[in-house]
Amino acid sequence: MGLAMTAVFRQPKTTPGHTVIAVVLGSFAAVVGGMLGVGLFSFNDPVALSTGGMAGAVFLAVLFTFIYRWGTRSLI
Repeated sequence: MGLAMTAVFRQPKTTPGHTVIAVVLGSFAAVVGGMLGVGLFSFNDPVALSTGGMAGAVFLAVLFTFIYRWGTRSLI
């Protein structure tokens, strides 16, 4: 998700360090979002690949990387 959001929000003067930070932040947010999604939507029957977990992972990864890119927009 971090790489996808970097491609979507590509800016002309992007430094190489932003890609690494976006990937790490997106990965962390996907793990946390997956746990929250399973806890909220599949609590009675938790499985490894649930739709709630995947939706939570994608949503939180997109949200965190968007907030990061939005916050660094004025710094570049």
